[in-house]
Amino acid sequence: MGRKLFCEISPTTYKLSVYKNIISRHFQDKLQKQRFASKKEAEKLPVCIYKHSSLIRRKLGNVDQHLQDNKAVNLALSTPKVSGILIRPGETFSFWKLVGSCKEKDGYQEGLMIGKEEAISGIGGGMCQFTNLIHWMVLHTPFEIVEHHHHDGVDLFPDYGRVIPFGTGTSIVYNYMDYRFKNSSDQTYQLITYTDDTHLHGELYAEKEQPYSYHVKCEDDYFSREQGIVYRNSNIYQQVIDKQTGNEIKKVLIKKNHAKVVYPTDHLTIIEK
Repeated sequence: MGRKLFCEISPTTYKLSVYKNIISRHFQDKLQKQRFASKKEAEKLPVCIYKHSSLIRRKLGNVDQHLQDNKAVNLALSTPKVSGILIRPGETFSFWKLVGSCKEKDGYQEGLMIGKEEAISGIGGGMCQFTNLIHWMVLHTPFEIVEHHHHDGVDLFPDYGRVIPFGTGTSIVYNYMDYRFKNSSDQTYQLITYTDDTHLHGELYAEKEQPYSYHVKCEDDYFSREQGIVYRNSNIYQQVIDKQTGNEIKKVLIKKNHAKVVYPTDHLTIIEK
């Protein structure tokens, strides 16, 4: 058995480690002197670039329904903090800079979170679904993703009603695991986010049309059994298409998945390796 990390010794050392990471991120941001997006406008910019909606109470294995209901509350509290934000040329969008810490005293409830290889719960749970939505929209733009963490290496839930490809999600922890992208284009964009009774909604607007369209596709998706363990394998590509000619400008591999499957696999077609 290996030596324990400081954060693993006790709940107190874990809290101290988290606090250290939060303070460290604050200092890093000050030293780097990035220009973070902070200005909001209620009126939408003229051109709609992309829209996406995700079901809030999605069937996820045996996850307790009350965690899904609480997630809906948490998303309803956080979406207004992002909605209307302008991302001007040269500015960086930071999820945690806008949403802040999700605290119980501010109305956040215990919702669904993802641990190393299992679904867990915690105050403010559900924010990963929010950054998943933003990330999916960003993949349809020329933005430069400057910080993106994955739930790497594990496939937690079967594909029940999956809309976007496996492997295009995000992992965040306030504030030292953030989701950030930079607007390297020559025009301003605007992000609108909101919830209704069933869905989380995102809309991305800009001052003018983009010269290219962006498509995200999954290829070589299969399950393999390796030394008795089942893995999910796939490649996620972003295609850039010239709108005038319809020609593919480039095709970029953005994620290669090799994730351990932790749910029952009896119904899967598996390749033995």
